[in-house]
Amino acid sequence: MALQPRKRFGQHYLLDRGVIQEIIHAIQPRPEETLVEIGPGLGALTLPLLRCVPHLSVIELDRDLVAHWRQHPLAARLTLYEGDALGFDYARLGERFRLVGNLPYNISTPLLFHLADFDAHIVDAHFMLQKEVVQRMVATPGEPAYGRLSLMLQLRFHMTLLLEVPPQAFEPPPKVDSAVVRLIPRPLEERLALFAPCTGPATGDFLKSREQALERVVTQAFSQRRKMLRSTLKGLVGEDRLRHLDIDPTRRAETLTLAEFIRLAQTLR
Repeated sequence: MALQPRKRFGQHYLLDRGVIQEIIHAIQPRPEETLVEIGPGLGALTLPLLRCVPHLSVIELDRDLVAHWRQHPLAARLTLYEGDALGFDYARLGERFRLVGNLPYNISTPLLFHLADFDAHIVDAHFMLQKEVVQRMVATPGEPAYGRLSLMLQLRFHMTLLLEVPPQAFEPPPKVDSAVVRLIPRPLEERLALFAPCTGPATGDFLKSREQALERVVTQAFSQRRKMLRSTLKGLVGEDRLRHLDIDPTRRAETLTLAEFIRLAQTLR
């Protein structure tokens, strides 16, 4: 029986061979690498990847697709993890690995934040996502798509929009355009440098506390993105403090750079 895409899993099977070839070319898989695919589906990327590497790990939630891959002629070259990518412990995949996937659009944002917790293990990631989400990820200050997602992911990753993909490349066609994005984690030393000069030991725990402070400021600043900072940050960062940091209180959150948000976060205890 043919496997049908399931709406509840946000499944849209990639069929366009030209797009698939471009994605594989962007990934440049090498035999000695550990590759992990999130959501192999019917194998649009899985099978071309297996022509480049001897082994592939895949994470799949759909029981019918799990059964499909367990019975597949290439099953011996797959390590199949049955489960939800949102709750998966990616550290179990090894010290260093590369990620790839046509991610379900309905869970893409929480999945990206979950993956950020494992950035020390990730060499890079190539994901197909809703084009609007990718535009938000790579947006810069002043652009309409710029917001919390942009800042919190740019803190952890260098990101590049590689390829735009029309709905016709999928079955069934989604109602939105798609795009392929590359994510490369920032090294720990680089992330620590973003918060320098700082008062505190340059450790992972210190970095985590500073990033939590940054998320608090960013979330509150964008809670009402059309209002001025003196209103949105009221009770968190006062006008006098904003002026002391050379940030005009009449500016809006969408105009601040990551460095400016970090300066604001540094004032929180």
